[in-house]
Amino acid sequence: MSAKLLDPLKSLVDIISTQTAVLQSAYSKNNTKAPSLDTTFQPNLSEFDPSVIAARHLIVAAATQLIATVQSPVEFLQSHAGRIYDTVTLGFVIDVNIPEILKEAGTQGLHVRQISSITGVESSYLARVLRYLATRHIFKEVSPDVFAHNRPSSMLTKAKSLRAIEEDPIGRFDNAAIPAFLHIASDELLNSSVPFTSFVKNPGQASAPFNIAYKTSKKMWEWMEESGNELSARKITAAMKDTGDAMYPPEIFTSGIDGDALETNGVVVDVGGGSGLVTLALKKAYPKLRYVIQDLEPTIAAAGKVWDEKDPEAVKIGQVQLQVHNFFTPQPIKDAAVYFLRLIIHDWPDEDARKILTHLRSAAGSHSKLILFEMLANHVTEDLSPGPTAPYPLLPNFGVVGAGFFTTLDMALLTMYNGKERTLEEYTQLGRESGWKLEEVKPGKLSALVFTPI
Repeated sequence: MSAKLLDPLKSLVDIISTQTAVLQSAYSKNNTKAPSLDTTFQPNLSEFDPSVIAARHLIVAAATQLIATVQSPVEFLQSHAGRIYDTVTLGFVIDVNIPEILKEAGTQGLHVRQISSITGVESSYLARVLRYLATRHIFKEVSPDVFAHNRPSSMLTKAKSLRAIEEDPIGRFDNAAIPAFLHIASDELLNSSVPFTSFVKNPGQASAPFNIAYKTSKKMWEWMEESGNELSARKITAAMKDTGDAMYPPEIFTSGIDGDALETNGVVVDVGGGSGLVTLALKKAYPKLRYVIQDLEPTIAAAGKVWDEKDPEAVKIGQVQLQVHNFFTPQPIKDAAVYFLRLIIHDWPDEDARKILTHLRSAAGSHSKLILFEMLANHVTEDLSPGPTAPYPLLPNFGVVGAGFFTTLDMALLTMYNGKERTLEEYTQLGRESGWKLEEVKPGKLSALVFTPI
């Protein structure tokens, strides 16, 4: 039957019904229980089952579109405008360590008066905040003013005990990517969002909305190094490192580099490579190659410690070189087989991105390749990711499930550094303006965009 003849409401309900059955079947096959809001999150085999992930995505996409379709447009828009308080209240409970307090209390929960005695926050405020979140299925109210963890709220706990957090407040977000990310959203990002409209209407007034909000001419990365901003620096590092390690497995990079096609002793340059963990994975996959990891001095110093632990021999014999380099200056490694950058170009506006890529083009030889590992921004009318197309009547980009995180990240990049997630057309143009031709795109959670010199 033609999609035009189908009832969109019935089609959305059918997707939810069909995929719920798929979900239940997968949990049954793995001898695990279907998720319950009332219990804390416990990872199990089913959570990573591809059929569970696919079904879950379709259910959420269809349910979200169903709500947008049937809810009063006024109520729908009001609910979106009010989501600022999702951010505010999540940031608050994380900041005063309520997730840790409730974790130590167990399933019976705690009365807000008991939480107040620990946090020093007035109980009436606590009750209102927790009631707001519990109404949205984050925490649960087990009896009047008594709250406990549920499935979503259990993810808010940090990696340290309440006592350890109190002893080291600057390091409280270490190894806790999700709480760190959410606290950034409620702190640095929320503060920087206030001048968002002013900046977009007149972008010449500052580098980014962040600079207006924090009254600084420095990029956020430089600002983090200033005295007094240690918590922000540790928090942002935790959010980026742990989230990136979890989201982007090494196979993305080994496949993207295609090292088997390179000549023995070909040089691969990891530009802005951090501690070089991706290079470590590449070296294991392609031991015939040589590698250079480039970053700023403090990062390279930290990378030295990582390689001393992971693979000191590689650095000792010169197969892996740790090099201090600022990618806004001329590239010192000439004629490399591959120059690659991972989630770097999206941090910068077009003018700065062109400078970075132009320096690499000046250093490249005729057979050099440039590989950018980035998220591709999809138009709402298209889906460039691998896998099945969206069933009718879902948006072609799968809506909030397919592009929700990436469009949110795009707004965050704009707010913090005037960076951007770029479309395929924009990357093609950016490459051309910098002396590179886009030859191939390898799709995935991160796309590998392969360029050759023009």
